[in-house]
Parts: sequence; C-alpha cells; structure tokens
Amino acid sequence: MEDIYSIIGPDSDQIKWWQMGIRGVLVFMLAIFMVRYGDRRIFGKSSALDIVLGIILGSILSRAITGNSPFFQTIFTTLLLVFLHWLLSYISFHFHGFGSYVKGDEVALIKEGKMVDGNLRSNNITFKDICEACRKNSIEDPEKVKDAFLERSGEITVFAFDKKS
Repeated sequence: MEDIYSIIGPDSDQIKWWQMGIRGVLVFMLAIFMVRYGDRRIFGKSSALDIVLGIILGSILSRAITGNSPFFQTIFTTLLLVFLHWLLSYISFHFHGFGSYVKGDEVALIKEGKMVDGNLRSNNITFKDICEACRKNSIEDPEKVKDAFLERSGEITVFAFDKKS
C-alpha cells in the first residue's frame, strides 16, 4: 500500500501536481467505467434520482482527485452509490409505487385541449413554456394541442389534435 501512495500521494493537500494528475486520470477512468456499466442514464436528462447521483458523484470524485478525502475510501463510496442507484432503479422497475416515489410521475398540463390550471400553477409552468414545447414539436398554434405532460425529466411533451379531426 505504501507503494501506491508514493504514486498517488498522501490523502492531504500535500500532494504534488503530478500526483494530482495521476489521481485525475484514475478517477476519470473509474468514472467512465461506472457510467458505462452502472447505468447510462446517470448523466442523461432523466429523473431526480439520476440527477442527484450525478451531482453527488462529481462532488465526491473531485475530492479524490484533490486529496481532500482518502482516495480509496472515496472510490469505494462512489462505487457504492452507483450500486445503490442501480438497485433503486431495479426496484423501481419492479415496483411501480416505489418508482413513482423515487423517479416521480408525469403531470398532465393540458387534457383534451383544456389547460389543467392547478397542475400548471403547482409546477410553475407558464403559457410561454407550453408555447416553447409546441415550437420544439413543430406545432404552430398552442390551441392545436390536445394533451401536454410535464415529464419526469422536466421536459414538456405535447400532442396535437389529429389533422382529420
């Protein structure tokens, strides 16, 4: 173990510039491994569960690079959190109620062409937000929106009335 610390430096602010560089490369490679094999959605625009893990991983891994926390304990904690993310995602897949708690549910903003004012208000969604979602989906007129949902990711999905109607 002494040999590894001569390469990566001590767990303190006394590490040398090149030791911090080695730590950075090691943490970078580990992060790629964790994202690749943990869950690809960790850093995607997804649920609160995914976003929170992304923020925490960035914070913890930076401490491993700078020596502000013990290197191996920090790496262990990071791997443990990626496993926890996988476990919660697995449980969420198999138990819908738990998945709704951890990941959230979509919220109807427009139903059958009528605004659901309570849901718009409670989620701080404005008419301009609906218009933006319409533009992203090539719908020129918000009056042509049949249904709109605030998704778990924070995106707004809109569906237009059928052109035949």
